[in-house]
Amino acid sequence: QVQLAESGGGLVQAGGSLRLSCAASESILSLNTMTWDRQAPGQQRELVATITSGGSTDYADSVKGRFTISRDTTKNTVYLEMNSLKPEDAAVYYCHAVTVTDRGDKYMYWGQGTEVTVSS
Repeated sequence: QVQLAESGGGLVQAGGSLRLSCAASESILSLNTMTWDRQAPGQQRELVATITSGGSTDYADSVKGRFTISRDTTKNTVYLEMNSLKPEDAAVYYCHAVTVTDRGDKYMYWGQGTEVTVSS
């Protein structure tokens, strides 16, 4: 079973920056895709950034140009660098991993989340 642990959330002023970390219990190169998602109170979960085992990245339009997803394979960790934060970025941020086996079976894993609060 893959274990994911998020950290780095906290309170930041609008326009400021935070770096979130997602530590995995196994090599992130063995995971086909890792993502950062977020969910604010009263809202549905939103996909904000993805990175594949090959290093390809993608972002939601709402964070494009402000957020950067990256990885450190020696530490089994994926990061989300958040810059120019806005009040609407406030949410609980979750790390999500997806693995597809040779037989085509898909497995998904979630962390417990880390909360980001943005003051205006």
